[in-house]
Amino acid sequence: MKNEYVTFTIGKKKNIALIAHDNEKPKLIQWCKDNYDILKQHNLYGTGTTSRLIADKAGLCIKGYNSGPLGGDQQIGAKIVEGVIDFVVFFSDPLTAQPHDPDVKALMRIAQVYDIPMAVNRATADFLIKSIYMDSEYDHEVINFNKNIQDRADSM
Repeated sequence: MKNEYVTFTIGKKKNIALIAHDNEKPKLIQWCKDNYDILKQHNLYGTGTTSRLIADKAGLCIKGYNSGPLGGDQQIGAKIVEGVIDFVVFFSDPLTAQPHDPDVKALMRIAQVYDIPMAVNRATADFLIKSIYMDSEYDHEVINFNKNIQDRADSM
């Protein structure tokens, strides 16, 4: 069982993805305004319209990707796999069907696989952003995928 996991470190300066479904965008923008002083100290990433609105209405610098239905959720997921994104705030709308629901589920799954903190509502986002870990490094263990691949190849 040795080397089953590897330790990754989330740095003091977080790489935070900010995402919101249409009905939740105003709530996320307000949350960004309310937490401006904290968020401005970190690298921000977002999907489509959400990133544009955060830049325009909250005054934060944010790198934008495609809109969620056009692959933005998958782009954020890929950045998690690459080790770029280490914190996700996704104000999702649980009461409205989303055409890209499989992409949202894939993003949530990949955040879970890589042990990435993910808030899906304001209360959780508030708890995370006020955590003692926001101002410090955080070590977390992730499955050693290279070992997993090697073990599978060796068994075939």
